[in-house]
Amino acid sequence: MRLSAPEEPRHESRPQHLPARERHRAVHAPPEFVYERVPSIDDGTERGAPVTEDDAAPVSTGLVGLDHILDGGYAARRSHLIEGRPGSGKTTLAMQFLLEGAKRGEGCLYITLSESRRELLNVAERHGWSLDGIEICELVAPELSLDPNLQQTLVHTSDLELGETVRMAIAEIERAKPDRVVFDSLSEIRLLSQGSLRYRRQVHALRSFLLIQNITALLLDDLAAEEDDLNLHSLSHAVIRLEQLAPLYGGERRRLRVIKMRGTPFRGGYHDYIIRRGGLTVFPRLVAAEHLGTFPDAQCGTGSAELDQLLGGGLDRGTSTMLIGPSGVGKSTVALTSVTAAIARGEKALMLSFDETTSVLRKRASGLSMPIDDAVASGALQVEQIDPAEVSPGELADIVQNAVEHRGVTLVVIDSLTGYHNAMPEENYLLLQMHELLTYLNQQGVITLLVLAQHGMIGAMSTSVDLTYLSDTILLFRAFEAEGRLRRAISVVKKRTGSHEDTIRELRIDSQGIRVGEPLSAFRGVMTGVPTFEGERSSLLRTRGA
Repeated sequence: MRLSAPEEPRHESRPQHLPARERHRAVHAPPEFVYERVPSIDDGTERGAPVTEDDAAPVSTGLVGLDHILDGGYAARRSHLIEGRPGSGKTTLAMQFLLEGAKRGEGCLYITLSESRRELLNVAERHGWSLDGIEICELVAPELSLDPNLQQTLVHTSDLELGETVRMAIAEIERAKPDRVVFDSLSEIRLLSQGSLRYRRQVHALRSFLLIQNITALLLDDLAAEEDDLNLHSLSHAVIRLEQLAPLYGGERRRLRVIKMRGTPFRGGYHDYIIRRGGLTVFPRLVAAEHLGTFPDAQCGTGSAELDQLLGGGLDRGTSTMLIGPSGVGKSTVALTSVTAAIARGEKALMLSFDETTSVLRKRASGLSMPIDDAVASGALQVEQIDPAEVSPGELADIVQNAVEHRGVTLVVIDSLTGYHNAMPEENYLLLQMHELLTYLNQQGVITLLVLAQHGMIGAMSTSVDLTYLSDTILLFRAFEAEGRLRRAISVVKKRTGSHEDTIRELRIDSQGIRVGEPLSAFRGVMTGVPTFEGERSSLLRTRGA
């Protein structure tokens, strides 16, 4: 079956000697697509025989993350609907699709009704792309043109303009014979159709033509309607929606969702993506169940023998430890001590710093006799300064996953969960995201340290979100007063993987790092948030050299 559109005579050449009624009918007669039966090609396959070759095998989208979501890419020789509001990145995504095809030596055609050729070239230049190998066809619907020679000279009719626009697009495709086509956009077709029935007919005709021509196509739509166009969804082999969210503060958050993909498994749900120089980068939603791993059971030291003793031997591989307490009690310093101990063992570590800059972290480490400059320079330590207003949760998960799988990181520090929470749109999202991330890290044998600050300094304390149940081990930090000095206490509240001390020890921080004292038997009230010390002065840690 071949789809073709008959040539329409120029409007000026329509017979003017006809009666007015017949002349009006001649002008208003909508152009119809003609289906001509052509001889079928005998490929030796019997009628009704099962299909032995998949003619819709996946083809790369040009985006690694989107290929992963779609289980390989777009379906070959099928039409895909890409919908989203203006500014969501449809044009950029479509260009990357064609660039991938050009790289593979395929014929690529970009048909545009919404943007000019010059605008598309400017977009490509800003991303550092060359559009060599991609043909751009700029169509201007006669109804939308300001050129009087292209407009109706007798009677305006949307049917005639609509048919001529689609016919021009089909003629360009027949001329170029491409393997990949982008049609940008269906919004102009909807504008000309002035009715859902005519719009659906033209889109169906265009889709059928592309299918017969064995073309892999992207049809872009601006989502001009307030509600989903379910009719358009039913005509498309796949539907991908791009969304752009504007928070009250910070940059835009972008995410995509695959609404449908016929006959192909895909990863559902929302997936974050960003647009930077070089195009779209998609971060597939992390699914821990897809990353099962094996690793030997082992305990790793924290850098303090007394703290290891408090923990029942150290930190277990494949577990997460939460360091919880008010601000200023030493949580980040204890985490940094574990990082330097891991680097000394020849391991690699990742620190996600939400609360302090990289320069401040380096100064603090040097002041505690734990310099990290050499470790950062050698690649043993990766420090990522995270701005929650600019970085999406999906990008955070991608940073962690790349560090573990590509750099061999065995220790991850998130400092702090309070900053991580600010990167999430809502609390439930944080819980689900953190559960998936911790499960993934545990299955990879990674030790995870989570720093969580509590509200308040003295007295009853609380956190903005309860994540303690997600952690395998909980280290509780508190401040107390003795002899007119502010001191720190540390204890282990929970450890799933083994026994631990149930004592409370003093924690001391000075220019040489941390020290953990002997159990404080006369220390009581730590769980109330107002711990008190009633013992002898000799049981407290003294200043080094005193």
